[in-house]
Amino acid sequence: MKIAVIGKGGREQALVETLAASPCKPELYCHPGSDAIARTASIIPAKGFDELLQWMADNKVDLCVAGEESCLVKGEGIANRCAALGIPCWGPRKESAQLEASKEFAKEFLLRHRIPTGMAKAVAGYDEAVAAIGGQYPTVLKFDGLAAGKGVAVCPDAVSAEAFLKEVFIDKRFGEGRMLVEEFLTGPEISIFGAICDDKYLILCPARDYKRLQDGDAGPNTGGMGAVASRQLVSAEVLKQIEETIVAPTVKGLQQDGLPYRGFLYFGLMLTPQGPKVIEYNCRFGDPECEAVMPLLRGDLATFCLEGAKGNFQPGLIDFADDWSVCCILASAGYPASSHSGDLISGLNECAARVFHCGTKKTADGWVTAGGRVLAIVAQGPTLEAARTAAHAEAAKVDFPGSQRRSDIAYKNM
Repeated sequence: MKIAVIGKGGREQALVETLAASPCKPELYCHPGSDAIARTASIIPAKGFDELLQWMADNKVDLCVAGEESCLVKGEGIANRCAALGIPCWGPRKESAQLEASKEFAKEFLLRHRIPTGMAKAVAGYDEAVAAIGGQYPTVLKFDGLAAGKGVAVCPDAVSAEAFLKEVFIDKRFGEGRMLVEEFLTGPEISIFGAICDDKYLILCPARDYKRLQDGDAGPNTGGMGAVASRQLVSAEVLKQIEETIVAPTVKGLQQDGLPYRGFLYFGLMLTPQGPKVIEYNCRFGDPECEAVMPLLRGDLATFCLEGAKGNFQPGLIDFADDWSVCCILASAGYPASSHSGDLISGLNECAARVFHCGTKKTADGWVTAGGRVLAIVAQGPTLEAARTAAHAEAAKVDFPGSQRRSDIAYKNM
């Protein structure tokens, strides 16, 4: 079996290594890949989207796995292009991926299908946004399009709201686009992952990520500074409620709206006093949650994804260990406002945990930083205490100039 994974970060490395561990022993390729991924998968020699599709067709790839979100909506969408070439793709078509690509589309979908979520108003400009906020704080502001996990701001006051509105509508940090002014919800957050195949689904191992840069959920929003995952993270009662009120209605809604879906679907939820509510959808695995969840997966992920992409849903092919898994992210100097590249990383040889490379490069001198989030240090254990103690201890062994790391991952909200 030949599998091509699309992406280049720690999430894709986690997927590649888990696919490689499948009993069927697939032949793995990746685009654009990274120096770290190249240790497990061959890098596809393509310079662009068209060359990538042609290479997959010429080399008779059996399955395409969409790791990162941009490929799902770029151009015609990679799943759409794969379908035209007869290549099964584990990842939704472009029209369905609008659940992530457009916050406004997702909110309308949620309200139309009566899936619990916060109320929101779509706005097209600065003054309209200020009027929609109406002086009510805290408020949540969401850029409508893709923003690499940085297009959402929880604003406690007018100063923070105006600063974000300036980024969106004046500086155009994320490009052209509208915005949602959304109701502020309270409660612990949880990430639920579903494997969706048409009208069928499997709920995977739950996780919780940590968006803010600094301990205590302080500092700016990031793409994620760590995660904890376990089947014990939420009670059976809460998980059943999530399935009945959110997951099942979402799958039914996709069918009713004629939105074909085969792939991972991320449900970002808030466990409010009124019950679980949807904050957002992502049409792929979360990052860094994927780095925490994949080491817990047991079974044949490669065959599961291939058969699912062909419409043959086989949930019995995979399962998850009952252990806990904790992921600590090491970010570069200046992140998230900027990133620093070329800083030499030390301590990797001493680290006994799993290490996924989010943004690194291999040089003659060793591994160096090459992005905002640099490394994901991940450890497992039979208890939460064992997993988080190991993850933090091993992460402390790795360092580089300007390294940023939270010390409360898997401690807060547990």
